[in-house]
Amino acid sequence: MKKKIALIQMEAALADIEYNYRHAEELMEQAMEGNPDILVLPETWNTGFYISHKMKEIADKEGKRTEGCLSSFSKKHHVNVVGGSAAVLFGNDVYNRSFIFDREGNKVDTYDKVHGFSYAHEPLYFKGGDHVASFKLDGISCSMVICYDIRFPELVRRSVLEGKADLFFIPAAWPKARLFHWTLLGQARAVENQIYLCAVNQGGVSGETEYGGNSALLDPWGNDVCRLGTEEGIAFGEVDTDILQQIRDTIHVFRDRRPEIDVVR
Repeated sequence: MKKKIALIQMEAALADIEYNYRHAEELMEQAMEGNPDILVLPETWNTGFYISHKMKEIADKEGKRTEGCLSSFSKKHHVNVVGGSAAVLFGNDVYNRSFIFDREGNKVDTYDKVHGFSYAHEPLYFKGGDHVASFKLDGISCSMVICYDIRFPELVRRSVLEGKADLFFIPAAWPKARLFHWTLLGQARAVENQIYLCAVNQGGVSGETEYGGNSALLDPWGNDVCRLGTEEGIAFGEVDTDILQQIRDTIHVFRDRRPEIDVVR
């Protein structure tokens, strides 16, 4: 089975909510010119990666605007949407949350970033998630984590094992200063889990941070199917689940696991 993915490397405006929703839809409309099966946005595209006590004031209340925007778009264009992540407010807590929609505009899953980036004080302003993601898009088993989560291989492996994922998404707001880590960790997670990995980063500059871009679709060997530079842009790549199975039939990573030794308890 082959499916085409559009990677939307958006340059988010820090704390400029109206601009970000409008611009995200503009980029999604532009991406549809390539007739993709799946659209993917970066992390916190609705606010930018804004770490501030004002987060509760600008976060999307109960995620209603974000859900409405992405659901209506997916239904209108008959396309699957992996909504990167948005800052959303539920009760007194702000979450870094991803919404995933199928071609009919139905919400098929949500995922809250589990690991807050303590270096940037993210845990002081965002509540961490408590579950892994598992969903299907056009019959393909999928899972995801968000940005800093990629540094925790146990979480990614658990997500793959529990969801039996073939296609894995990682929306991010990853700075250019640590671009080497972004590239290296993405390749490692793809190879060690034998998955297609779609990593979509912010590009350009937001606030005082220059983002690394380099959004990429990686095959299970860790090779680039497509990759962007550091500025805002859109790239297209194709996944082929037949190739995925060929690789798994060659190197039996999951069959050869020894959980009694491998798993950290």
